[in-house]
Amino acid sequence: MLNSYGLTKMEAGSSGCGANLPIHAEEKKLFMIGKIAKVTGSLILGGFVFITYEVLSLNKLLQIDTQALHQEKLKSYVYVRTASLRPSEYQGITYKARKEIHKAVRKILETEAKIFRRPFNEQFSTFDGEDHECALWLLLKRSQSEDKAVRLQAVQDLASNSHWHDYQYGTVAQTCDQRTAIGLARSKDVDLRFFLPPPPLPKIKTVSKGKDYPIEDELRLLLVSLPQTGLDPCVQYFTSLALRESSQTLAAQRGGLWCFGGNGLPYCETLSKIPSETVELFCLQALVQHSKMSSHCDKIEAKGGLQLLQRIYQLRKDSAKIQRNIIRIIGNMALDERLHSSIVRAGWVSILAEVMKSPHVIQSSHASRALANLDRDTVKEKYPDGVYVLHPQYRSSQPIRADILFIHGLLGAAFKTWRQQDIDRHLDKKASEKEEDYIQCWPKTWLASDCPSLRIISVEYDTHLSDWKAKCPVEAHRKSIAFRSSELLDKLKAAGIGDRPLVWVSHSMGGLLVKKMLVDASKNPEMDKIVNNTRGIVFYSVPHHGSQLAEYSINARYLLFPSVEVKELSKDSPALKELNDDFLSFAKDKKFSVLSFAETLPTHIGSMIKLHVVPVESADLGIGDLIPVDVNHLNICKPKKKDAFLYQRTLKFIQDVLAQEL
Repeated sequence: MLNSYGLTKMEAGSSGCGANLPIHAEEKKLFMIGKIAKVTGSLILGGFVFITYEVLSLNKLLQIDTQALHQEKLKSYVYVRTASLRPSEYQGITYKARKEIHKAVRKILETEAKIFRRPFNEQFSTFDGEDHECALWLLLKRSQSEDKAVRLQAVQDLASNSHWHDYQYGTVAQTCDQRTAIGLARSKDVDLRFFLPPPPLPKIKTVSKGKDYPIEDELRLLLVSLPQTGLDPCVQYFTSLALRESSQTLAAQRGGLWCFGGNGLPYCETLSKIPSETVELFCLQALVQHSKMSSHCDKIEAKGGLQLLQRIYQLRKDSAKIQRNIIRIIGNMALDERLHSSIVRAGWVSILAEVMKSPHVIQSSHASRALANLDRDTVKEKYPDGVYVLHPQYRSSQPIRADILFIHGLLGAAFKTWRQQDIDRHLDKKASEKEEDYIQCWPKTWLASDCPSLRIISVEYDTHLSDWKAKCPVEAHRKSIAFRSSELLDKLKAAGIGDRPLVWVSHSMGGLLVKKMLVDASKNPEMDKIVNNTRGIVFYSVPHHGSQLAEYSINARYLLFPSVEVKELSKDSPALKELNDDFLSFAKDKKFSVLSFAETLPTHIGSMIKLHVVPVESADLGIGDLIPVDVNHLNICKPKKKDAFLYQRTLKFIQDVLAQEL
């Protein structure tokens, strides 16, 4: 007879109860195995169900909506589902278990990809993150892609998205590479939290009695460590001037009568007050000259110059001139790609990104030049000292169609020459009430807005009315139009001038320089692109036939010992006549479009002289349109407002000659 376990029962009278014992033990053993099988089976089945659920959940978590991407393939959106950041939802055993399973699944998928030699699906990031983390890490990974288009798009997406949290900005700052950091710094309206603060600076050296080592002495030591032989005469001049001033400062600290002699004489009001800021400026001006030489930039970096300059920058936050000179040096050093890593490691990218946001056009333009020289991913040109891009100063997806080049004149500058006309508060009360709308540089603001596809460049070079005021009085021939033409042509070629259609805009002596550069370029096969791509020239009161300024130089105290620039403007100057004849002879063949403006009002020169600097007949080139305007020499290139005739006529000329490109 079978019992419930399928075993045969023994009949009564069968031999021995000992025979029953083995049968009962076997039954018990089988009973326990059955129980274990039931429990284990349930656990295994449940585990497989849980793992399957987690894999599907993980896949869903990291999956991007491909249909949406396909529909918006021309755009750069990253679709991220909203995730709660409440800590209560990310605690407990279940959450920790899910995190561990996620890691295990990723390991399995990676191993499987290696075994079967197939690519690992990048949707499964190696970072164990939440919904709101995935897009950030995907963009960071893409920002380091070998594919340039993918890389640039990722940087643009990082900068343009504003939903990141504080710690995520910090994550990017700590993990992004040098190329990405520079790209972010050149992105418009970028959040400064993307950048780490500059690293701690070395401790300031101390002298006896625990006193700090003066900054000007550190600058002096840096200058002394740089090569002193075989230098450009101007570099030698600035270096000797800076060392003399710093030596006088040191003598003053020791109780010497430092102020008797040298340029320190005006600061003799008190022996107890040392003009350290002035001394620093002298030293920085010398460093600017040294930074124009690549081999000297190596020395500046090797001697800790990047850190010293940063210390001075932080200490002199109240001196725009000192900070501007420092950024100018960084921009010059950035021309050498070998120094890029050192500049980035020293923390200059975060400083430059901050200065880019400055409302002061001079400061922001210096920072823009430095960052452009650092950005080898999107900028093929290099911008030497004195060449500034006014637009676009940030990375842009809009292609550049043509170039506009601004050249200032006597006593001018790359920015102030092209400002809006100054407000006369006494005559125009309404205008003074709107002073906050005053434009510091109309090409950067108005022209960039009206013609966004143009690259707008402004050039700066030193000019002086008198040799008493010259910054570098050695080698007078350097201030001649001929020398400056050669020097600027090399700089403009490095900046890519000639690669696109080009329009020149010039004021006063700057127009003579434009003519000389075009004449010289026409004779040099390496520069012929500049001539061939020139579409038009705007002349604002250019003295094609000389200026009355030179004639008054002998009688005016301010113009005692007139400079080379002024002498070249005299009406009987053979060089001026030869230049005009040479220019006209080939300009007519090239059929340049020319627009000339002429002043009709006299200009105050100092407090004693009032003269018509460039008469209408001298402003007449002989080709193109000539338009007299009721303004003086200084305001001929400074429109009162955007709808003023001066600006609107200039804008129309540019749009007409570049009609095919715009």
